[in-house]
Amino acid sequence: MCPSTGIAYASPEPNSFSFNSPKGACLNCNGLGKVHEIDIDKILPNKNLSINKGGIAPIADRKSEWILEQLEIIGKKFNFELTTPIKNISKKGVDAILYGINESFQMEMKNLGLNKVYNINFEGIVNFLEEQHKNSSSPKLKRWAADYMNKVDCKTCNGSRLNTEAQYFKIDDKNISEVAQMDIVSLKKWLKQLDKKLSYKQQVIAKEILKELNKRVQFLLNVGLNYLSLNRSAKTLSGGESQRIRLATQIGSQLNDVLYILDEPSIGLHQRDNQKLIHSLKELRDVGNSVIVVEHDKDMILEADYVLDLGPGAGIHGGHVIAKGTAQEFIQSPSLTTDYINDIKKIEVPKKRRKGSGKKIQLNGASGNNLKNIDVDFPLEKLICVTGVSGSGKSTLINETLYPILNQYFFRGVKKPLTYTSIHGLEYIDKVIEVDQSPIGRTPRSNPATYTGVFSDIRNLFTNLPEAKARGYKPGRFSFNVSGGRCETCQGAGLRTIEMNFLPDVHVPCESCQGKRYNRETLEIRYKGKSISNVLDMTINQAVDFFQHIPSIARKIKTLLDVGLGYITLGQQSTTLSGGEAQRVKLASELSKKSTGKTFYILDEPTTGLHFEDVKVLLEVLNRLVDKGNTVVVIEHNLDVVKVADHIIDLGPEGGEVGGQLLCNGTPESVVKCKTSYTAAFLKDEL
Repeated sequence: MCPSTGIAYASPEPNSFSFNSPKGACLNCNGLGKVHEIDIDKILPNKNLSINKGGIAPIADRKSEWILEQLEIIGKKFNFELTTPIKNISKKGVDAILYGINESFQMEMKNLGLNKVYNINFEGIVNFLEEQHKNSSSPKLKRWAADYMNKVDCKTCNGSRLNTEAQYFKIDDKNISEVAQMDIVSLKKWLKQLDKKLSYKQQVIAKEILKELNKRVQFLLNVGLNYLSLNRSAKTLSGGESQRIRLATQIGSQLNDVLYILDEPSIGLHQRDNQKLIHSLKELRDVGNSVIVVEHDKDMILEADYVLDLGPGAGIHGGHVIAKGTAQEFIQSPSLTTDYINDIKKIEVPKKRRKGSGKKIQLNGASGNNLKNIDVDFPLEKLICVTGVSGSGKSTLINETLYPILNQYFFRGVKKPLTYTSIHGLEYIDKVIEVDQSPIGRTPRSNPATYTGVFSDIRNLFTNLPEAKARGYKPGRFSFNVSGGRCETCQGAGLRTIEMNFLPDVHVPCESCQGKRYNRETLEIRYKGKSISNVLDMTINQAVDFFQHIPSIARKIKTLLDVGLGYITLGQQSTTLSGGEAQRVKLASELSKKSTGKTFYILDEPTTGLHFEDVKVLLEVLNRLVDKGNTVVVIEHNLDVVKVADHIIDLGPEGGEVGGQLLCNGTPESVVKCKTSYTAAFLKDEL
């Protein structure tokens, strides 16, 4: 018991400070730190609309006559009709719709052919959504209700995830939640001065613990994660960040005779932190381990003890060892990679920058996460690059503030933007598109032909062939997604799925159609000697020549060739495409559309997983989009992209709490003059 407050609690145990344990978790949020809270703006997204026209979004979604009849009765009481715009309904009427009324009324409803009278007590839209989210046994209904809510910090634990008792215990006047909120740099400083504040008895107890803590914190600093806080949710980490945390754990374990395999650990890492990462990998090697790294980073390649270069091309044109040996032996070997490393080939700095349209989107007062109430201009009809060290606030500014604002404005997006004051200039664009590296489809049925829309044109071509007309075949006959022309054994997938219970499913070719997707009758229809299945098996290079005399098809396939995907097949399963390939399929789809010249594109680190040559192709595509009058915003560390941008927005100076400031913006030539910018220091050598 505390003598000054009189508060009594049980003696602490390690799990008393764990939000994963019932002993330590906050009871209100079950240790999650977040709870769902109704957002009235999502329920009433447009108050100019009436109830009949979708003014109450959940009712528009469900299309329930039963609820509409109840609202008609409530409308008579509060003097509104279903055709009345929401903005013209009195506050009492809106409150009744949202929160219900404390009186029952009678409604007549037909049930099994009989009219029955029911006593109804209308609970309100808000209460109905909360009830469904909390108690519904249907996951679909729970997700539907969650669409009208925001995740907010739990008011009981203030987002700390721990119960009140766990936060009574303090060291140096800080409880465990306050320590967990520190970024790694702040934690390092706190631990350094903590030893001096402890009594002799406390020092004896804490000596080994502090030694281990300092060692682990230093590992995290060495792999460039100085900006992360200890309580950062794992699902918000990028792939590169997660990989570097695991790397820090392995360095700390001091194991030897282990083979480590890392796939692009430099993802999301600023050039400033690259050498720290390389040093950490060498530490693993020096204690007796082997480290294999799949990488495109020039510094990493040159620091390697042994290099293997695969190629010469991608897809069916690759798979050969082109060069191998020490870094010095490697750079003397002829290959596409060494051409870029030796500056025989390189991405050139443009001779002049675009001036743009003179119009801009102006975002004021952005202060989410670590942003320091910054005002940022995005000049239109330019290639804009957002730069800064890891954790400086780039994703907060673009992915969590700007994109949700634009998505809400154009598409009624449900994600709420982080804090900002105002935004101007949205009238100058007509839509926003985020082009990321997520798969173009999650099943083997999706492929580049279906995603770009060219497959519809190909099906129409086969439908109009004389043999198909004679048989009365329609376009659906040549679809593998509907019955009729597809193989019914595999339902047009071309594959059979074998469930492996606790292991990932295995896909094997269908024994009936041999992976061709269609039945025998459909495959008898041929264009220039090729069936619909043969067409899907063509590479993009082959398909461009095959359809050269049919402009509507050739134009769309040509865009896939233009983005450097000549080696993939039209019908290649989306699940076999890499993140970079999926992103380029999406860009090809955008290029094939008729452009309004007012689209705002957002890409987050699009060079992830790309070779120097692929980066060159990507930049050509992005420049084509901008040349059509669109605006492209790219979050990027790759200096080959940064140096060709028309406009740079640089955040910093550091990551975490010491970041979030707008250091400089303008052309690359003006940004390199900024003395407080790490990006400027590295960019100077590229111009």
